Amino acid sequence: MNRFVVISGCSSGGKSSLLAELAQRGYAVVEEPGRRIVREETASGGTALPWLDAHAFIRRALAMAAADLASAAANPAWTFFDRSAIDAASASAEMTGTPLSHPPGRYHRAVFMAPPWPELYVTDGERRHGLHQAIAEYDRLLRDYPALGYDVVLLPRLSITERADFVLKRWARRRKASHALLAIDIDGPSTDWKAQ
Repeated sequence: MNRFVVISGCSSGGKSSLLAELAQRGYAVVEEPGRRIVREETASGGTALPWLDAHAFIRRALAMAAADLASAAANPAWTFFDRSAIDAASASAEMTGTPLSHPPGRYHRAVFMAPPWPELYVTDGERRHGLHQAIAEYDRLLRDYPALGYDVVLLPRLSITERADFVLKRWARRRKASHALLAIDIDGPSTDWKAQ
């Protein structure tokens, strides 16, 4: 059973806050590659930044996500990832016009997706793109994760603690269903984020 759970979705949709709450509850979490890359490149004067050299940035994101997955493999505990190699592969396919392909390694089949939350959206030194670009990325991920065999579960607009409870309850149900060899059930929130 794959124990690597991805939380992806729209920028500024509450992913990092949710991961911080899960970490507070004792779960292993992995920070988003993109923000780590931006900090490293900025500190070193590098150019592998989405607004300077997007191709180099995506190559670094793919490499970092692969390294994160390899590191998590040494940990027997369940691990929650803030984005994944799929996000970078999706961006690469979009940018180069090449067919989408799955990067090495697999994640748990159920992927939690944070929909756009315009009221929360902010830019900062590590996130310079606007809400319109963030929603376009979200729409692409909502298409590409299922194309690679993943089931998307949308995160409802709730408080951080309620969102963490939602993730853990859904995750527990899916674990139970998988262990019982039952079909995975997707009866979660509507995939229309505007209805959330």
